[in-house]
Amino acid sequence: MTTAQVAASPSSHTPRKTGTAPTHGPTAPTVTDPALVRRAVKAAALGNAMEWFDFGVYSYIAVTLGKVFFPSGDPTAQLLSTFGAFAAAFLVRPLGGMVFGPLGDRVGRQKVLALTMIMMAAGTFAIGLIPSYAAIGVGAPVLLLAARLVQGFSTGGEYAGASTFIAEYAPDRRRGFLGSWLEFGTLAGYIGGAGLVTLMTALLSSEDLLSWGWRIPFLIAGPMGIIGLYLRMRLEETPAFAAEVEKAESSRPKVPLRETVAGQWRALLLCVGLVLVFNVTDYMLLSYMPSYLTSELGYDATHGLLVVLGVMVLMMIVQPFAGALTDRIGRRPVIAAGCAGFLVLSVPALLLIRDGGLLAVAVGMGALGLLLVCFTAAMPSALPALFPTRVRYGSLSIGFNVPVSLFGGTTPLVVTALIGATGDMMMPAYYMMAAAVIGGFAVWRMAESAGRPLPGSPPSLETGTRRENA
Repeated sequence: MTTAQVAASPSSHTPRKTGTAPTHGPTAPTVTDPALVRRAVKAAALGNAMEWFDFGVYSYIAVTLGKVFFPSGDPTAQLLSTFGAFAAAFLVRPLGGMVFGPLGDRVGRQKVLALTMIMMAAGTFAIGLIPSYAAIGVGAPVLLLAARLVQGFSTGGEYAGASTFIAEYAPDRRRGFLGSWLEFGTLAGYIGGAGLVTLMTALLSSEDLLSWGWRIPFLIAGPMGIIGLYLRMRLEETPAFAAEVEKAESSRPKVPLRETVAGQWRALLLCVGLVLVFNVTDYMLLSYMPSYLTSELGYDATHGLLVVLGVMVLMMIVQPFAGALTDRIGRRPVIAAGCAGFLVLSVPALLLIRDGGLLAVAVGMGALGLLLVCFTAAMPSALPALFPTRVRYGSLSIGFNVPVSLFGGTTPLVVTALIGATGDMMMPAYYMMAAAVIGGFAVWRMAESAGRPLPGSPPSLETGTRRENA
């Protein structure tokens, strides 16, 4: 779909349709095409859903994968080995971010997002084809690690690109609501993965699940990747990037790496703090808790998965409303509420989860899930607004993936190791509280971005709306 251009005018206030660059200076507003914006949101959210479908499946079936790829008489050692392979993918995410991010600032967001989609689908599909340890020995965990590294490298360009893509298409006054659908895709992916694992756990015998059932969720990634690639290839480039191309002397803007990093050091530090609290709490709740309930607390696997699945459904219901709330009252108050909530309620919530019955577990998990929505609803619009258009994809890729690699993806591994070393079952709460302190400092220092143009971009309006003195 190609949007029509608004006829050129000598006025610097002439709006332009989404999909075309403003040609009359930085004050010329862009008028968004609602249909094109919806398509952009769907394509970005689907890619994120596919990424987190894999992460959800891997987390929820971790105990089975440990038996398939890491035979050992110690269940804790198996779980540590499985989460070690899970964490290894996050070690290469910053490398992927350093490659795909600057590339997205040079050749365009749409092309890079199509490439990351292909790599993610291929890596996930490959896991479903790997022979077991019993079949090929040590080659099995080596191949698993290789597939995870491909996934991690491609994911290094996925979230930053998808959030940048939506943010640069969205009108200023609805960026929070539209951006929240990116994390709606994350939750949908998790629910798809968790629901499939729960169904297989309930219907298949332990022997069948261990023999062949675990492969099914990973093989589904192939068709999902083809659909996501088709949707992304049909999209136009964002108007903000089109404007950068038009301003550049050549056909593509050239952005030195030092400008992406050294030139944005303050924004990068804020990004690291925000992403740290976002991802530590995210991975704690959605990736680690299923295994915590099963391996550490001894809950039945199916009941534990159903509780987490219910929490994610609750989060999905609340997510768009919380995104709209960030447009009304701002990103900072919503993120600050999440940080304060995790600081105060992590211990009580975990005590309910640890010592109570199934209802108490559901209440404790539900409370943590609602607090997490404060981040999932606000971050997709808050993080891109930290950086100017010229370096947005590259700087956000680096600022996002470094803390995810060091703190987010390693959360299951670190917390499992801490519990094993100390015997203290409250370690998950302490870990979330420490992250909340760091995130609270970052939100205190960040500027409010709700209702304002992205740095380096003109105002973005909706079709049929007017902006005074635009």
